[in-house]
Amino acid sequence: MSRTATYYTIVTWKGEHWGHVVMGNGPEMDFSAPPDAYGHPGVLTPEDAFVAAVNMCIMMMFIWAAERFKLNLLSYECRAEGTKLIELDRTETFTHVRLWPKIVVRAGGEDPATVEKRVRRALEGARKYSLVANSIKSEVILEPTIEVVE
Repeated sequence: MSRTATYYTIVTWKGEHWGHVVMGNGPEMDFSAPPDAYGHPGVLTPEDAFVAAVNMCIMMMFIWAAERFKLNLLSYECRAEGTKLIELDRTETFTHVRLWPKIVVRAGGEDPATVEKRVRRALEGARKYSLVANSIKSEVILEPTIEVVE
């Protein structure tokens, strides 16, 4: 049986190209357009938030999958880049989001090649079950670096 969940944010215009966002889970912060769109440097932008949402969701789903696959996760760090296309009429679309997760796991006496396969399966599961990745039309590309240590 399907279920629903609702998440919310409240944004307020603060003047010029400034806004303030309050998220339903508690955090709040100022934001702006990026500097190349007449915004301000050094603050959250919608573009940053979009790429971060994909990156955070994939990571959280990987953590979930790593637990299910009984991986001894030592570290996870991921750089992500979103590439946007600007059309002649100035409409913009993120065509893809590319993620480079660096994952370190302990073999714990198991064959390292077998452990690496489990890490790759966990990443596939993270991509498959990522709410954010499944909710966007941009292609999501994972290019992992996996290190299995003893």
